[in-house]
Amino acid sequence: MPRAPGPPGVASGFVSIRLGYQMPNFSYSRSVRELFPTVIAQAREAEAAGFDTAFVMDHFYQLPGIGEPDEPMLEAYTALAGLAASTESIQLSALVTGNTYRNPAMLAKTVTTLDVVSGGRAVLGIGAGWFELEHQQFGYEFGTFTDRFERLGEALEIIVPMLRGQRPTFEGKWYRTEGAINEPRIRDDLPVLLGGGGEKKTFGYAARYADHLNIICNATELPRKLDALAARCAEIGRDRGTLETSFLAFVIIDEDGDRARRLQRDLLLSRGLDLDALGEDERAAATDRQFVGDPDDVAEQIASRVLDRGIDGVVINLVANGHEPGIVELAGRTLGGLVRS
Repeated sequence: MPRAPGPPGVASGFVSIRLGYQMPNFSYSRSVRELFPTVIAQAREAEAAGFDTAFVMDHFYQLPGIGEPDEPMLEAYTALAGLAASTESIQLSALVTGNTYRNPAMLAKTVTTLDVVSGGRAVLGIGAGWFELEHQQFGYEFGTFTDRFERLGEALEIIVPMLRGQRPTFEGKWYRTEGAINEPRIRDDLPVLLGGGGEKKTFGYAARYADHLNIICNATELPRKLDALAARCAEIGRDRGTLETSFLAFVIIDEDGDRARRLQRDLLLSRGLDLDALGEDERAAATDRQFVGDPDDVAEQIASRVLDRGIDGVVINLVANGHEPGIVELAGRTLGGLVRS
């Protein structure tokens, strides 16, 4: 479907990410040599199942809440290049690139090269960065919350023009360029996705620069988040309907709903959280971003807790069992009709 023009710098082509698949961990292989073939298998299964986009995280260490820092984690853009050579039609992106880890002009070059390598399938997913341990141990400046969002704003003033074929000269507090050239490019409308939950800074940048906003929050917060996004769009005169949205959902699905719920309990127990020991309110808070059960259970939960609240689509991860053959296909079959109805 055609999209109305957004603010200057926003791609004219409509990026549709109604159903995305994120791979949040790589801790499922008995040997490192088996690791990436398993990643490829998931991306190919997602492609065949009708997912729009395959995502990897841009982290160097595993995240708290998913695993320990020393668990396997692949560098995002190297992994995406490997997936570009192993798939044919699915879009490829980081969810999301940590702005603090790369010079913005170099990031523009990197994602544009991924677009060339993949035949026009790259999406730039970007956010401010937040995982302090990675910055500390890899030697990147972390700075304050304000610093990181100032840096993201400056980076977008460089990256977005470079994706559009312009040659920006920019002198800021954090970054500078002089007529930065970005060639070759397949297209001038490579999509930009912002990820995060910040109602002022992140949503404001999304309204100004992005084609897509992936909202990261608890599902119960979605009505407030969407109201805030509408306000940020109104502030710059952008039609809210030109900014596509999705929600990042942790899905644990199995044909056997009881097995899915056991996987959920085991996952949370591994992070020190015993669901059976929690009260009703505590349990609801601990599982607010999780969607668990058999296909009917998961479809009902995604519909009622996400899509019915006005979100356009979902990006799911299958943190407990996505590496098992057939699970990605099951999720795609379960959710594909919902997000495109």
